Amino acid sequence: MAESTTEVLTGAVVLVAAGGFLFYATQFGDFGGGRADTYELSASFRSVEGVGVGTDVRLGGVKVGTVTSLDLNPETFLAETTFAIEDEIVLPDDTAVIIASEGLLGGTFVELLPGGSPFNIEPGGEIIDTQSSISLVQLLLRFATGGEE
Repeated sequence: MAESTTEVLTGAVVLVAAGGFLFYATQFGDFGGGRADTYELSASFRSVEGVGVGTDVRLGGVKVGTVTSLDLNPETFLAETTFAIEDEIVLPDDTAVIIASEGLLGGTFVELLPGGSPFNIEPGGEIIDTQSSISLVQLLLRFATGGEE
């Protein structure tokens, strides 16, 4: 009888701890489909290697949004990217966007580089100034061949 009581109490403690972790994750984690107070921007890239839906969009190293869709335009052969940006972030209309890497073995993210225009980009607008991702394989081949392709 004492063993079954101990097992029941241990099980109850485990369930309470699991519930606490679940509560913490839902309150402080980035779950639930993102924030409701965002607006969308789009950009077209030659290559979005390493980027997928859910990839971070950063400004000054701080996450301000996420990539929401990637599609290939069959006419231009460019990767059309849509991302949601927090409403508090107001960007100039000459903002540039690049696909950056956290390091040699790190992940890829989308980085916003605001310009100096006095005019702001409207929600649903397109960022024209883009820089695609650089393939690590291409860089290594250029290094190995002395800059020749």
